Amino acid sequence: MTTEVHLVGTLAVCLVVARPLAAARWVWRSPLTGILLWQMLALTVVLCLGGLAFLVSPWLGSALPTVLLAALAYRWLATLRARRRHRQVLSLVARSDAAVPGVLVLDHPLTVAYCVPGLRPHVVLSSGALATLRGDEVAAVLAHEQTHARERHDLVLLPFLVVAPLCRFAADAVALLVEMRADQSAAPRSLATALHRFTAVTPPGALGMADAAVVARLQRLHQDPLPTALCWLAVLVGLTLVSTPLSFLVW
Repeated sequence: MTTEVHLVGTLAVCLVVARPLAAARWVWRSPLTGILLWQMLALTVVLCLGGLAFLVSPWLGSALPTVLLAALAYRWLATLRARRRHRQVLSLVARSDAAVPGVLVLDHPLTVAYCVPGLRPHVVLSSGALATLRGDEVAAVLAHEQTHARERHDLVLLPFLVVAPLCRFAADAVALLVEMRADQSAAPRSLATALHRFTAVTPPGALGMADAAVVARLQRLHQDPLPTALCWLAVLVGLTLVSTPLSFLVW
């Protein structure tokens, strides 16, 4: 009975803090810390649910991770198919430009930029973006999109997109933090002026420049970073939360 009580209690804590965490603005000052907290919160929920299911029935406990992995695989395969189709389109209509080496340029009047992530990621800019943005703004946009590709933010978002129908606020919160994390790689002033010019048009499976709340991202640019000590404290709290169901399930 002690194990069940602790698992239920830990699960309740996770459910109670999820909404405040989604609304919290202090995580904007350290997007990476916020992302880690959401990942640890989600892992704790899965461990608690899996542990409770196993205590009810070992078969049910085994079925839960199987269902979760199947949902992740289904979403991932669908995303890969969408990216493959889009890469085929890009191979036909996109071009290179000496002004932005290594970037694919689409001839389109709208100001659009996005990253098609993967093992061979592509950063895509519209001709409208090249015509509209100054050189420093283009550099800020490229830094943002290259961070998406380098840190594989598509994989960070994947599990939250799977549960989005049940927990949309969590998926939206993580998506915003991912954009803020990519924003940290760009020059703040150049990024701020560039964001005002973008259109929120992004193909399926891609990560766009103006996908998440632009107003919130502009506000973050004027905030001081979260002190390192507070970042580590937040991570320690998250690790403690994860260790709670693990300790009871192991023993």
